[in-house]
Parts: sequence; structure tokens; C-alpha cells
Amino acid sequence: MNFETIIGLEVHAQLLTKSKMFCRCSADYASAPPNTYVCPVCLGMPGVLPVINQKAVEYTIVTALALNCTISDYTKFDRKNYPYPDLMKGYQISQYDAPIGHHGWFIIEVNDQKRKVGITRVHLEEDVAKLVHCTSPGGESYSLVDVNRAGVPLMEIVGEPDLRSPEEARQYLVKLRCILQYLGVSTGNMEEGSFRCDANISIRPEDSPDSTAKVEVKNMNSFRAVYRAMEYEAKRQRKAVAEGKKLVQETRGWVEGKGKTVSQRSKEYAHDYRYFPEPDLPPLVLSREWVEQIGSRLPELPEVRRNRFVAEYGLPLYDANLLTNSRAMADYFEACLRPEMPYAQPLVKRAKAVGNWLLGDFSRLLNATNTEISDCRVRPEQLWQLLDLIQKDSISGTSAKMVFEEMFNTGKDAASIIAQRGLSQISDAEQIEKDVIAVIKSNTQAVADYKAGKASALQFLVGQVMRATKGRANPKVVNELLKQKLEGG
Repeated sequence: MNFETIIGLEVHAQLLTKSKMFCRCSADYASAPPNTYVCPVCLGMPGVLPVINQKAVEYTIVTALALNCTISDYTKFDRKNYPYPDLMKGYQISQYDAPIGHHGWFIIEVNDQKRKVGITRVHLEEDVAKLVHCTSPGGESYSLVDVNRAGVPLMEIVGEPDLRSPEEARQYLVKLRCILQYLGVSTGNMEEGSFRCDANISIRPEDSPDSTAKVEVKNMNSFRAVYRAMEYEAKRQRKAVAEGKKLVQETRGWVEGKGKTVSQRSKEYAHDYRYFPEPDLPPLVLSREWVEQIGSRLPELPEVRRNRFVAEYGLPLYDANLLTNSRAMADYFEACLRPEMPYAQPLVKRAKAVGNWLLGDFSRLLNATNTEISDCRVRPEQLWQLLDLIQKDSISGTSAKMVFEEMFNTGKDAASIIAQRGLSQISDAEQIEKDVIAVIKSNTQAVADYKAGKASALQFLVGQVMRATKGRANPKVVNELLKQKLEGG
């Protein structure tokens, strides 16, 4: 029997507010010593009263609008009760039956196929404390609680079970994170825990509405982990059904080192959490005027920007996709093309040259040094100055790569590096001629191959001249001189 995979994702994103969801404690807790960004509200002390963070509500509304959701006129907070050690109060302030946004959607693309994925709800809650698991010198395991994270605004985006493969799940997360970063509401960093995902997965016979019991998978901290966990779980469920075993609704954890999921507990239902309206917070009435005001500040989103890059700059769709996957990269790209910069090329050629460098050597160095483009020492005008020198034949492409690497490491301008290292391109034929003659004399086999009609031999000889001149010779001049010498003698 052929089975179809059914996947729905629940994403939690920490919001980039200055303070926590219901108190004045700083939300920038990442580098703080444990249990230093806390107060009686964070600790759930008796008699404390929470106060709603307005900026967190705004960020949730703008996200819901970007995901084509309907914004509720009336929303409220609820208490979600469960007795985990990372929950100081014994309950979490969340939203249940009246979320801020609902019935949304967005489009993902996989293998040139588009799929519309529904968004069930976008709601707001508070994050929980962090458990730090330790082992004593004697080998005993124990856990410590760091409350710094407790109370940080957490937005939950619940997707419909519209995904049909692990790759679709991965692309869903990539697109969603990109949208959140464009909106400026979250860093979207999975490794740091500011963007977390739980997945619900089941299988069903093709052309059947009835699926097996839903399994929730947790503990996935990268896009790769989500893909691998969904791939493993889809195979595990198919194998279980083929062996006549009954699948049960449960929560399973992904174990990265073993490449498998393991059972953790039976899956809770909503009634297990004993939701009831938060008695210390009033309901929120979201006026149409306020929602429209927030909507008017929506930025240009990734898909729209990608299409504009294709239309305005003549970029291939593939390049435009890569450049707009990150708002910081797209901003940097356009900063390199500002009208006030002195340009010697038409816009389309300039854009292609900038795009090639950003997606090539620039991205290679960013990845190798684990550097964000916003923290890079090379300013947009410096990159363009280097490209302008290449276009004017002031420096060869080979030397430009060396110059750029030094620019990346030091922040110096291209012109000063070229002057210091003597890397300016040699275009004077008289200067290059002696190296051309020397290469011809020392590579008799390549010369014979060229005269016998082997075109690739010329490129070998060009490479030898470039090596002799340490990459400084103008390749066009080298080609012309070699042809003159070889065909003339």
C-alpha cells in the first residue's frame, strides 16, 4: 500500500522586544549570568501582577498580517497548566481559543512546484525557564534552572497539516524564518533557541482521508535536523504499519547523534492543560484603526523583493532567490548600487557583478568565519570600488580575490592594499613580452600542441604567464601577445 506523509509544523519565535512579556526585565538574556535577569513576576511569586508588553502584541499582529491572517477584534490570554520544572508558576500565560491571528497562508516552492500552506493561528505567550543538565564528578546527573529566559515574549505560529515531505517542511521553515527576519520581529536563530520547531507527522493511504495517529517530534535545533527527523519518522511509521503494529499518539524526541526519534511520553490533549482565562489580564480589543496602522508599516517581503530584483536588475531568478533569502544580504546588495556611487557600467552589468561577488567569495568568507554580513568589515562602497577597479582593468581577477580577502580581514580599502602589495594590473605589452617569450621557450610541448590545433594549449600558456607575473598581467594582453608570437613564428 502506498502512503502519503502528512506534516504540520508548530514554530515558536522569540520576539525582539527590549523587555519581557509581562514585566520590565530585559529580554536580552543570552550572555547574562544565570538567574540575573529576574524579578518576582518572572519567578511567579505570590501577589504579583503581569502587565502586557504592547510591542510584543504589535510584532505578533504584523507577523499575522504578513502571513495573510485574519486579525481578531477580540483576543485574550489564558493559563496553560502543566507541572514541568522549567515553569516557575506551574502555569504558562498563553492564548487558547482567541488568538491574535488566524486562518492565514503563504506559498512555498519545492522543485519548481508551488504549494499553498495554511496557517491555523498566530498567538502570543511567554517563554519558560531553561534547564541546564549536568553531571557531577561522581557521575550523578542533575539539572539546574536558569530563569533568565522565563517570560521572554514568544510567538507561536501553528501551521496546517499541508506539508507532504521532509523537504517541504524544511522549505517552510526557511521561508517563515526569512519573513520574520524581514519584519525585524525575531532573529530566527535556531541554534540559539530563538526559533524553535515542533513537528506533527502521520501517514495515510493515498486517496484516503483517514490518517494514522499523530506523532509530535521535538528537540530539533536546525533545518537539517527537521529534515532528518521527518525522513526517519515517515519511514518508521510506514515500517510499523507494514508489520501490523498500531501507531499511538505520542511525543517523540529527535536524537541527533543516533539519527532517530525516541518515545518521550503520550501526547497531551488540550483538556490536559486545563486552560482557563488569565484572571490577572484584561481581554484585548484590537481596533481596526490600530491594525491598519501597523499594516501600513509592512516592509517589502522576500518574494516581492525577489521578483523586483529580477525585473529591475535583470538578475537570474536563482541569484535573486539567494540574495533575498536574507534581508541583510539583500540590503547590502542594493547598497552597492546606490545612485550616488560613480559607476562605469550599465545597471544590469553592475548588479550581476555585485551579485556574483556576494554569492561567491563574499559568502565563502562569511561562512568560513561564521560572520553575519551586518558585522562584516567591508562596506558596500568598498566592495564596489574593488569591482570598479576590476572593470577598468586596474587589477586582475586573480589579484582581486587576494585583495578582497585582505579587505575582509582588515577593513582596508582596495586601492591602499593594491598599492602596498604592488598588485596593480600590468597592461603594458612591453612589460609582459619578456615573460611571454620565456614561457614559450620553456614549454615547447604546449607550443607544439597549439600549432597542431589544440586550443586548450593556449590557456595553459596564458596560465604560465599569469603565474610568472604573479597574476598581475592583463589576461587580454597576454592572449594577444601569445597568439602573435605563436602564429607569427
